[in-house]
Amino acid sequence: MTPDDVAQLAQRLEQDEYNTAFAGLQDWHRLRAVAFQRSELVEPYMHLLDLEAYDES
Repeated sequence: MTPDDVAQLAQRLEQDEYNTAFAGLQDWHRLRAVAFQRSELVEPYMHLLDLEAYDES
């Protein structure tokens, strides 16, 4: 994904004008996957992910 792709994805999430909840959830999962692989692209949009650090040890 390019920075423009991520920006468009984030814009859709910000607007939250999906026809179904599943469409929004699909975009959210896509943004989350990008965050794990290329966090620098998602950094300006981290507030959309609501990620928290968990201690799973």
